Amino acid sequence: MKKYIAPLIMFLIFETVALTLWLTKDNLFYLFNFSYIGISIATGLFLFIRKYKYARRVVQLLVGLYMLVYLGVICQENMQIEGFWYYLFTGVFEATTIHYAVAKIFGPLVFGRGWCGYACWTAMVLDFLPYKVPQAPRKKLGWIRYITFAASLVFVAELFLAHVGNLERIMFWAFIIGNVLYYAVGIVLAYVFKDNRAFCKYICPITVFLKPMSYFSLLRIKCDKDKCVSCGKCKRICPMQVDMTDNSRKRENGTECILCMECVRNCPKNAL
Repeated sequence: MKKYIAPLIMFLIFETVALTLWLTKDNLFYLFNFSYIGISIATGLFLFIRKYKYARRVVQLLVGLYMLVYLGVICQENMQIEGFWYYLFTGVFEATTIHYAVAKIFGPLVFGRGWCGYACWTAMVLDFLPYKVPQAPRKKLGWIRYITFAASLVFVAELFLAHVGNLERIMFWAFIIGNVLYYAVGIVLAYVFKDNRAFCKYICPITVFLKPMSYFSLLRIKCDKDKCVSCGKCKRICPMQVDMTDNSRKRENGTECILCMECVRNCPKNAL
């Protein structure tokens, strides 16, 4: 039963957040929201332990579709970075701002880039494309993410400075149009670079939050040097091109690990 401790701990972490926000905010939504996400992630970890091949995809669909369709389209909540800036400028610590605090700003101190591997609705679609393993070396284009990050901030700031009316409606359409653009750009980049995760590596603005925080992540994949035979399979199979054989926090592309567990699943010596 010890091997099932991980999904239990993950569920308890999210349940603690759910109960805390429910009691402090007096809003039942937070109990449902974070309990649902916690149960989904715990279910995926359980399936992974049971060696179910599509365990991570199950979580991606459960969480990604919930956030994209229910929160985004039905509830008209802008869950993208523009929504975060919007609620931050209005001084409202609700929904999107709480989501960013838990999943993308402070959460990565515990579970690193787990958001990217299990909950991102953009990657949820891109991971169905054919280039699951990068076909070429990583490009030095990561600087583009800082441009998209700044552009999202400037866009929302200008709306406030110009005193534009009906901002909530604008934010909803920004969510819809933004997602269409993200999917279009992500799919094009995947085929151009023959890499499903090209968008995550070069364009996604959320990584500006995720990368520095995930450097200190408590949950990390480590290599048992006594078992490792330096076959290099983990490096070849990694969608984010992380050097998993290096246990230091300064390992190559270390802050890019999305905890997809492909290296763990494919290691011939169970060294990871």
